[in-house]
Amino acid sequence: MTAIVTIRVQEADFDVAREIEALTRGRKDIGAVVSFSGICRDGDGGASLAALTLEHYPGMAEAEITRHANEAMSRWPLTGLTVIHRVGRITPGENIVLVLTASQHRQAAFQAAEFLMDYLKTSAPFWKREENADGADWVEARDRDDAAAARWTRS
Repeated sequence: MTAIVTIRVQEADFDVAREIEALTRGRKDIGAVVSFSGICRDGDGGASLAALTLEHYPGMAEAEITRHANEAMSRWPLTGLTVIHRVGRITPGENIVLVLTASQHRQAAFQAAEFLMDYLKTSAPFWKREENADGADWVEARDRDDAAAARWTRS
């Protein structure tokens, strides 16, 4: 069967169960689906977060995610994957991102999901601005995210 790859950048929320059902519908060759849901949390130990605003470069964001999705498909024996990334104003408790990977076996699905999330955290063309009672600031890249992504670099 042909692998199903879905990439969406959207303002609207998503339903995780509905997306898993769409990825697996009619498939008998899938033995594992790994899902990662990124959810907006209320701050990082500092001031309470009112909202997170995500901006992107339209067209480029989808193309870059697709490029990395294709890399994941070539590195692991996946039967499908879904990446949905929201943009716009998101408040604590709301979904931000969904990565689904499907394979015959769990190890490939787990590794591909980690690979895709590490990419999304470090290199995808998205910009985050946090709003709190003190104002709003752009979120800087974190060294720990770069270190996590570095493990996937091929020599």
